[in-house]
Amino acid sequence: MTTLIPGSTRSTRRWWALTVLALAQFLVVLDASIVNIALPSLGGRLHLDTTALAWVITAYVLPFGGLLLLGGRLADRYGHRRLFLVGVAGFVAASALAGLSETGGMLLAARAVQGASAALLAPASLALVTQLFTTASDRAKALGVWGAVAGIGSAAGVLLGGILTALFGWQAVFFVNIPVGLVVLATIPTLVTRDPRGARQRMDVAGAATITTGLTAVVAALSSAGQLGWSNPVTLTLAVAAAALLTAFVLVERRAEHPLVPFRFFLNREAATGNIVMLLAGGATTALFFALSVYLQEVLHYDALTAGISQLPLAGALVVVAGVVPPIVATVGLRPTLITALVALAGGLVWLAAAGPHAGFVGGLLGPSIVIGAALGAGFITATQLAVDGTSASESGLASGMVNTSQQIGGALGLAVLGTLAATRTAAELAADTAHVTALSNGFSWLFIGAAALSLLGAVATTVIRKR
Repeated sequence: MTTLIPGSTRSTRRWWALTVLALAQFLVVLDASIVNIALPSLGGRLHLDTTALAWVITAYVLPFGGLLLLGGRLADRYGHRRLFLVGVAGFVAASALAGLSETGGMLLAARAVQGASAALLAPASLALVTQLFTTASDRAKALGVWGAVAGIGSAAGVLLGGILTALFGWQAVFFVNIPVGLVVLATIPTLVTRDPRGARQRMDVAGAATITTGLTAVVAALSSAGQLGWSNPVTLTLAVAAAALLTAFVLVERRAEHPLVPFRFFLNREAATGNIVMLLAGGATTALFFALSVYLQEVLHYDALTAGISQLPLAGALVVVAGVVPPIVATVGLRPTLITALVALAGGLVWLAAAGPHAGFVGGLLGPSIVIGAALGAGFITATQLAVDGTSASESGLASGMVNTSQQIGGALGLAVLGTLAATRTAAELAADTAHVTALSNGFSWLFIGAAALSLLGAVATTVIRKR
């Protein structure tokens, strides 16, 4: 059956198209977490310390988040399918380069290209989904699938990273993207057959440049503060540069004829709330999976395969809950479901923080893993739906870019802030002659509690910011 959406994208097989688009989104989200389990092995091979390993994650999520808004605008102008395919091709090429890396610098460069490519394909793919499914019921189902994929990708990354690293080495976490990406490139042109372009207008390159470099300076300043202290000249210089660049971004956006982020967009309180929650939840989740991977291997001494398999309960709970969220939302409402998910996520994180340096899997990890997985399944779906509901078709690319931007920028900032918190706590413990494993464990406990605080802030924002 041929489905024609007036003025938008035509697809002969909407649900098949959704499957392939969701597969591409799965890769994008997966790549932010799949390398976590491989980090100890990767660090040993490329001679990277803990701080440099954190940048392996940051080098991906920063350009991803910083360029997403520009990617959304480019998709609106040049065509969503076209930009989607360009992004997938770049992502596949960068994945190959990352797997072939012989130095830390080569790997970080490849990760940056991966992030920039993801910034093109992610908003374009979500825009295609919102245009393919226009009725309320179909769009709710499609966005339910989309939100579930985002959550599953984060959880599955830890599991798959462990399996691939143990069986084939750390390079496999990058090479796995290549065959999947090639399948997406081959099938989308046959499933999405029309790709209309929007009106031509000047792109806000200055806005994209200032926000991306500004956020990079923020993360670098936080990283420097954790190592050198806030009074160090390097830290102060980076902090001043970050403030200047972010201020320049605001000034550029206020004066641009076609701004990257029209501030009127945030007058839509539903979209504003969804993006705030994505920012906070992204920070909590990225820091969680980074710290959990290191905690399992460096504190509990799990090997890569065991560390990956131990995340099966989390991933399973996420999948199960994701399948039942749409009818729950239809019954109790979007905001109550989201608030409940965020509070549950905070509870699971506090529970995990109590695990300690000698935790057993059943007694210390199983319970919080199930709670966290279930909360993530419900939270990602409802936050995504809240962020894109009520936006016009002409701004579907912008809305899609915003929700992904919020998640990725939140991830970069959350990892920087909470990682610095954990490092500070660990350093204080070591200075007091605490055993190394115990000091690491206590540092991660602070990180998990900080992530719980971010989740609770999201719940408060969802409660306070109401639709007019």
